[in-house]
Amino acid sequence: MRTLPVRLDRDHPDPLGVQLSTQVRDLVLAGTLEPGDRLPSTRALAADLGVARSVTEQAYDQLLAEGWVTAQRGAGTFVASGGGPRTVTGGGRPRPTAEPELIGLDLGSPWIDPRHAAGWRRAWREVSAASAPRGYPDPRGIPALRSAIADRLARTRGLAVDPDEVLLTSGTTDGLRQLLPHLPAGAVGVDDPGYRAAYETVRAAGRDVVDLTPGEPIRMDRLGAAYVTPAHQHPLGHVMPAPDRLALLEAARARGAVVVEDDYDSEFRYDVAPIPALAALERSHVAYLGTASKSVGPGLRIGWMVPPPGLLAPLVALREQTYDMPSWPTQHALLTLLREGWVDKVVRTARRVYADRAPRVAETLAPHGTPASPAAGMYSTWLMPPAAVHKAREAARVAGFDVAPLASYCRSARISGLVVGFGGVTDAELDRALAAIRRGLEG
Repeated sequence: MRTLPVRLDRDHPDPLGVQLSTQVRDLVLAGTLEPGDRLPSTRALAADLGVARSVTEQAYDQLLAEGWVTAQRGAGTFVASGGGPRTVTGGGRPRPTAEPELIGLDLGSPWIDPRHAAGWRRAWREVSAASAPRGYPDPRGIPALRSAIADRLARTRGLAVDPDEVLLTSGTTDGLRQLLPHLPAGAVGVDDPGYRAAYETVRAAGRDVVDLTPGEPIRMDRLGAAYVTPAHQHPLGHVMPAPDRLALLEAARARGAVVVEDDYDSEFRYDVAPIPALAALERSHVAYLGTASKSVGPGLRIGWMVPPPGLLAPLVALREQTYDMPSWPTQHALLTLLREGWVDKVVRTARRVYADRAPRVAETLAPHGTPASPAAGMYSTWLMPPAAVHKAREAARVAGFDVAPLASYCRSARISGLVVGFGGVTDAELDRALAAIRRGLEG
């Protein structure tokens, strides 16, 4: 454990917690603190500095959110990364340094305000104190959690379902994987450009894929199912127009097909009210998939599925044989987060942050590209020539950031642009990334 050479100034305009996190960050960048170094506990550091423990907790939470430190349960807090030079002592050879890991401006990492960290920790403490089931839990998921999700779907998505119609999954692709054996025969339509994991999941199940063009009516005559993201097309950002929604549902009824609705980030609209779920219009031919990845975090690996009534019984029967469900501790933690209102608070905070960040992205990219759709959620997509995409990505990479080209979401489509995620980074990181992208585009 290292004693930290830091000094806090109560007369300084910056709060004590900000001063502490800044000085620790500087120690890492200077190489004084190296990867793997253990930091003092928040209690010990607070006593050493003569401050309240809340000051050190706030500083550690900020450093954890920015990726400078990692917390290992029962072991302590450790330096995760460093950016400064390393001093070589003696006559030995310098240690090889690993290639610095790029910070991804990806579509799937949400913003979790460090101020909400205490609620997260409380949820897991409750898990540790709870009594685990003696055998395998309900194959559909913990009943209380299914009830909480059913209430949330009715409140936020206009989707009225019975808790017994909700099945817990290990995320959207897991729900799709479980659905595929029960879907009608025929190919599965997937948007192009579209969600890459969905395409790979369909292919891995041995089903043929038909590329669908976002914004064009979907023909169901050759399809057994169509996988769509109607509230916020991934990754172009379009909202499926109401006439197209009705036409899609009518085509599915006529064909006896199923529409798989991935409702991945509908809670994060900040331009208009959330777009109602497609399943709220039609239950008999729509399989609804939701996820906690964009609100709680993708690492939790938990989501939910509301299948068409005709598919519920076979899905449950198979799960009774395979026990294919999320882990009990993860389900219990999500239940606690929902009950305590933690998820609602995180969503509200993130929505405000995204509403602030989207115009900053637009200010950088508007002179060089065209938005694919109005800004919403935690990313925005910009159409621009391949040469501009290359310059922007290279400049971002030099600055330590990875920005995805729109082409990486395409199969047969030929569309060029940038997809800029702004959820899983700090404001300072976003500003550095945008400055680099601007230099590349203007160079």
